[in-house]
Amino acid sequence: MKSSHSNRAFLVAFSLATLSVVIAHSQDIVISEFRIPTHQSGKKGLEAVMIRPNDNVRHPLALLTHGTPREATDRPDMTPLRFIPQAREFARRGWTAVIVLRRGFGDSGGGYAEQNQVCGPFPDFIGPTKEAVKDLRESAAYLDTRPEIDPSRMIAIGVSTGGLAMVGLAADPPPGLIAAINFAGGRGSRRPDQVCNPEALIRAFGTFGSHSKVPMLWIYSANDHFFSLPLAKHFYDAFTQAGGKATFIAAPPFGDDGHHLFSLSGIPTWAPIVDDFLKLENAVLRDTLLRIPVPAVELPANFPDKDRDEFQRYLLSAPHKAFAVSSAGGVAMSVGRRTTQDAGKEALKGCKKSAPKSSPCSIFMTDDSLASK
Repeated sequence: MKSSHSNRAFLVAFSLATLSVVIAHSQDIVISEFRIPTHQSGKKGLEAVMIRPNDNVRHPLALLTHGTPREATDRPDMTPLRFIPQAREFARRGWTAVIVLRRGFGDSGGGYAEQNQVCGPFPDFIGPTKEAVKDLRESAAYLDTRPEIDPSRMIAIGVSTGGLAMVGLAADPPPGLIAAINFAGGRGSRRPDQVCNPEALIRAFGTFGSHSKVPMLWIYSANDHFFSLPLAKHFYDAFTQAGGKATFIAAPPFGDDGHHLFSLSGIPTWAPIVDDFLKLENAVLRDTLLRIPVPAVELPANFPDKDRDEFQRYLLSAPHKAFAVSSAGGVAMSVGRRTTQDAGKEALKGCKKSAPKSSPCSIFMTDDSLASK
């Protein structure tokens, strides 16, 4: 184990890379990007975004982490920005929410550490999960030193492989962790409704359950095409029979694939479930939610009625984002991108697919600013 002196030196050497960049500042909520130094993430550290109440008070930490795309080539395009709407819900409830992008995802350093042979003859679901847990534990340790964080207690939330990481974190909790939330947790979904070596995955849940020390909430949707509801119930049985404590919620179908329930559009479904769980765990911090400011935008008279709800969703979506339109009614948006240029490019590409060739697309809005005419 490294000495406290070497740890301090490591953090000091990394200080320039961890300066925050504020990307949104409203009356009630502040959002900023920064880097988290860990011993295995190299000079880059881990990409992170903090969403917190806009005051000078320390708030308990809500630590959030992501899943893993089926295609490895999609990992470099990931950003923590995409989870701002979900993290914002925890900030509205009085938490300092931090989204952490683990090693090898997006621009986080250290290389991809969650390699596994889960589809091979000797599947290992535990090793990759423990690598994810390392990043989360080191992130929590660093965040406890930040002036925005009250280190006395924390909660943690993850989706998909990040949800399984929550199961692993509950078995090896950092100081102060009082509850963890698993949204659609698992690993090894190769294609829709196909999971590699599910029996080994079930056993991994049991192994973590035998060491679990923290109460958990598990949420799986009825139409999850990564980890089906019947399979998720096998995860739960293995976990609880081994000694783990969890509340299992079978959520209703969501969109085309319930695996994406933990999203902006899913908030009306999942937020009340989370509120009930936090109340049960005596972890309610505010009686009223902080407001979300929405830019006042006057839409053109010919803006299609059918797309107005989509535009309202855009206004609440994560930066960096862009909304593209055509005069014939084609619209598309891209959100949670690394730059506004990336968002604009993807929005135009999507708009062109829905608009007639005779009606060119143009950018209507970028982030919260209307495009110049």
